[in-house]
Amino acid sequence: MVVAQRYGKGQRILVTGGAGFMPSHLVDALLARGCTVVAIDNFVTGSKNNVAHLAENPLFTLVEADVSDGLPVHHPAVAERFDAIMHMASPASPKDFATLPVEILRVGSLATIHLLERAVTDGARFIMASTSEAYGDPLVHPQPESYWGNVNPVGIRSVYDEAKRFAEATTMAYHRYRGADVGIVRIFNTYGPRMRPDDGRAIPTFITQALRGEPITVHGTGTQTRSICYVDDLVKGILLLLDSSETGPVNCGTEHEVTMRDLAELIVSLTGSTSTVTYLTRTADDPEMRRPDLTLARERLGYTPSVPPEDGLRRTIAHFSAHLN
Repeated sequence: MVVAQRYGKGQRILVTGGAGFMPSHLVDALLARGCTVVAIDNFVTGSKNNVAHLAENPLFTLVEADVSDGLPVHHPAVAERFDAIMHMASPASPKDFATLPVEILRVGSLATIHLLERAVTDGARFIMASTSEAYGDPLVHPQPESYWGNVNPVGIRSVYDEAKRFAEATTMAYHRYRGADVGIVRIFNTYGPRMRPDDGRAIPTFITQALRGEPITVHGTGTQTRSICYVDDLVKGILLLLDSSETGPVNCGTEHEVTMRDLAELIVSLTGSTSTVTYLTRTADDPEMRRPDLTLARERLGYTPSVPPEDGLRRTIAHFSAHLN
């Protein structure tokens, strides 16, 4: 399967959460195609530093707003029609689940509805960033898109899991009953430059601790697994979905599955750190294993991740080394 590029020069793309870690890389890729990009962010977890290099780019506009309150249509860049709307906004770290629960629920529900309404009005393709958390603590491994998941609807992680599941249901409702052109991507564990050092997720935490010579804190016994994807590979998959006519959901990530203990030890080795690994009490509802079944992405999108974990981690470590205080 080869997906032809549909979005490029002369087309206007809205990216919510555009100053966040992953979405800022997506913005870079869209601008490289010649798209005009409007990024909206309220900077709850995003940072202007992530898009500071785009300040003089005439194709880029950054708008500060909370899309959960509706689109700021008074802004001329937002008032004009969009060819595609990419809803990437949401706090996504387990640390955020405890500190920003209502914000997460609002951006998954209210913002999704606001943006789908606009997509219908504009006749724009709508891409919704969902998550592997839609599968919860899976009882099927690896996880295909046909698996409905094993989610605790009232646990500490439920604000994110259920917000994304609601957003998926809303997206499909607008597709079925309002004719919206939609695509849903289920994003698996992604890492790379521009992650927050205090993000709370494993890779930025381990790298920050290793660079500072602090103990590497692994929750539980460290036998739980994740499949880690470098951000460039994820962006490649999202753009393939954008260009395609696929509705999804489609998994996007890599099949390189690693235990948290092995990941911690690898990062210690790559940083040349003297840090040792210590173990903490495991957090509630922490998934035991996580690996995407990428069959659908390969067959329908021609998606093939290409960045080896060691290469991606080295690039990420170099970024953290340059930016840590």
